[in-house]
Amino acid sequence: MAARRTILLAVAAMAVLSTASAAIYNVGEPSGAWDLTNNYNTWASSRNFQTNDQIVFKYSPQAHNVLEVSKADYDSCSTASPVTTLNFGNDVVTLTATSTRYFICGFPGHCAGGMKVKIDVMPSSSSTSPAPASGPSATNAPPPTPVSTTTNVEATGFGLTILLAVVGLMA
Repeated sequence: MAARRTILLAVAAMAVLSTASAAIYNVGEPSGAWDLTNNYNTWASSRNFQTNDQIVFKYSPQAHNVLEVSKADYDSCSTASPVTTLNFGNDVVTLTATSTRYFICGFPGHCAGGMKVKIDVMPSSSSTSPAPASGPSATNAPPPTPVSTTTNVEATGFGLTILLAVVGLMA
């Protein structure tokens, strides 16, 4: 009986670990700063962004902000009609759908000085269905702690249901 419970618990744990994981990226790492010193094209091209990943913009709100913009506004560094404006200084953006997203600094001259990043979001390797075609997901709330490039594992969905069922059997 104990061996059966151990096997069930191991299967449940594997299900939980395989159901949901997402990376958190600090924009501009290794310095992790959204400022004029980073090459964001090089930074973004060296990463594989997937749905449900999060990008974090860290900066001084007195010196910078983050505007999500259209491709045309990204190309021209136009701040006239942003999709989203973030100005907290520790902004988390969840990449909810497969798409290309464009971010610039809205302070005069900063975008032209290189403070712009294009994020190509690919389907998550663990996703079984496409993400909803909703608007951008961004928040001025502080990011989850700790913020790093490591993978965070969350118990959600089917895996959580199995784990709870197994724990109930063991009780």
